[in-house]
Amino acid sequence: MIRRIVQTDQAPAPVGPYNQAVVASGEMVFVSGQIALDPSSGALVGEGDVATQTKQCLNNLNAVLAAAGATLANVVKTSVFLKDMNDFSTMNGVYATYFDDDTAPARACVEVARLPKDVLVEIECIAVV
Repeated sequence: MIRRIVQTDQAPAPVGPYNQAVVASGEMVFVSGQIALDPSSGALVGEGDVATQTKQCLNNLNAVLAAAGATLANVVKTSVFLKDMNDFSTMNGVYATYFDDDTAPARACVEVARLPKDVLVEIECIAVV
């Protein structure tokens, strides 16, 4: 995979662990949105706790990526869906432990009316291997 981070002072700087853009070439992996379900039991993890749910989402993403022959380092774009944008700071803090500021993927984060199983966060990604 070829990966190059794009930064310009002609657009607003990132306000979290993501980059303005990532140029990548190789095979693309589109990972469906992951919510905070325990893969062995199917039970919701961290009910009412956005930090725990974010961690489980990212662990689930990582597991799907591994099955596709990739890691979080191969991710070029994430989309984060929050039930409440007031949880952004907490989610962002957990997210930052999974992605290095210098090589983090591009990202969008939006508040949505409702998520599956009434979770607080869902995360999807695109990776290139």
